[in-house]
Amino acid sequence: MSKVKVGVVQMSCTASKQENLEKAIAKVKEAAAKGAQIVCLQELFTSLYFCDVEDYDNFALAESIPGPSTDALSAVAKEAGVVIIASLFEKRAEGLYHNTTAVLDADGSYLGKYRKMHIPDDPAFYEKFYFTPGDLGYKVFKTKFGRIGILICWDQWYPEASRITALMGAEILFYPTAIGWATDQDEETNKDQYNAWQTIQRSHAVANGVPVVSVNRVGFEQDGAMKFWGGSFVANGQGKLLYLASHDKEEIEVVELDLAESDYFRKHWPFLRDRRIETYSPITKRFIDED
Repeated sequence: MSKVKVGVVQMSCTASKQENLEKAIAKVKEAAAKGAQIVCLQELFTSLYFCDVEDYDNFALAESIPGPSTDALSAVAKEAGVVIIASLFEKRAEGLYHNTTAVLDADGSYLGKYRKMHIPDDPAFYEKFYFTPGDLGYKVFKTKFGRIGILICWDQWYPEASRITALMGAEILFYPTAIGWATDQDEETNKDQYNAWQTIQRSHAVANGVPVVSVNRVGFEQDGAMKFWGGSFVANGQGKLLYLASHDKEEIEVVELDLAESDYFRKHWPFLRDRRIETYSPITKRFIDED
């Protein structure tokens, strides 16, 4: 099929894992009722963003994948006939945890998972304390409504990740994410940070000729020190914004994408064709210097 309708679910979270899961399920059903065929939830949607502190108790939030949350979402996917992209805290084994996204097809079947590759360690984003870097490589999932590539939050900043996923045949790139502003920052800094975040992802759409769907959370967390900035968006393969969410409201939006446009964009802006792949081997170095 050429055209597909993607559902963006931008929401706030509470300290109750069950409450967040039930809320997400209700919003997936609402998106499906509006015509969505693929619904993307935000990063770690079953909890508050707990990585602002290094606290061993937070590991209790993790679960197996497949597991309880994917079982519940699988039933919803089958009932509503939608693909669900679900970002979860994965317990792989004792003492081994990942930031992982599961993909459930429109018949409720579990298609697999992608484990976040790039793990940040910034003030208020202490993810290296919790998450082991992904070891499944980049992934593309063949769903009922198209081949989708999943990358997670910090992966957003890396053109290498989006390029590889697109080269694997992804027709749409999805980014579940959790990012926000420190509330003691000035407005100019806030604007610059958001613009950088949106710009880098739209550039992935342009460079690869595929749509990008980025889904972020909203709301104040971390005792008011962090305002998650929402701003979820959908861009086509030329980087054109087709939808832009607010910075402070929960939203459900359904956007139709024409996957046939990718062929048009790639023919007229032939960035894939013109890549000089024989010159790119130095990119595997940490830095290009005499050592």
